[in-house]
Amino acid sequence: MTTIAAIVTDIEGTTSAISFVKDVLFPYARQHLPAFVETHADQPEVQHWLSEAAKEAGYVEASRQEVIELLLRWIDEDRKSTALKALQGMIWAEGYAAGAFRTHIYPDVPATLRAWHAAGIRLYVYSSGSVPAQQLFFLHSEAGDLTPLFSGYFDTETGPKREPASYARIAEAIGEPAARILFLSDVVEELDAAAAAGLRTGWLVRPPQSPPTAPRHPVYASFDAIAL
Repeated sequence: MTTIAAIVTDIEGTTSAISFVKDVLFPYARQHLPAFVETHADQPEVQHWLSEAAKEAGYVEASRQEVIELLLRWIDEDRKSTALKALQGMIWAEGYAAGAFRTHIYPDVPATLRAWHAAGIRLYVYSSGSVPAQQLFFLHSEAGDLTPLFSGYFDTETGPKREPASYARIAEAIGEPAARILFLSDVVEELDAAAAAGLRTGWLVRPPQSPPTAPRHPVYASFDAIAL
């Protein structure tokens, strides 16, 4: 079997509980977004992403309040908008700095990541959250700062997570043949797209979920169950 040179991992449901994102991060961003926009709207980066959100929504002209309401609606819809994810990341940065929360990490993940890293396997993250948000996520984890373990991060600016072309771009950016890259996720449609691009795949089905009866991808209940 081809040797794995790099591993790309999803976050929600893979390294960390979906409930942390849904029940902690999203509500925090929703609560603080209006005040954040009002107090930071003069910053060029914030202006850029507010403009991108308005453009994505098809607004020719929009008031600040209309854009705020748009973003709040997108949070409720869990819309995979690059502009929204960027703004959420900025809000979460303030939350992490204030000590409002720390990132949940499944207990099996840190030790396994460290073992892979020590073995010379390059580690990457691919998530719908913005790259800065991903970095904050692993910087402020319950297991400490995990960012030194990662060689890079990918978000939706690389492309949608359910399209094979996105994984082809990731393989090109990593500089390894697709067959030497393992992608880990809890979402079968993402795994299908990665496999279509030639990547190896691992389907994280964590308890209390039951393994599928006829899985299209290798199934693992934890990171330490993955044999490379």
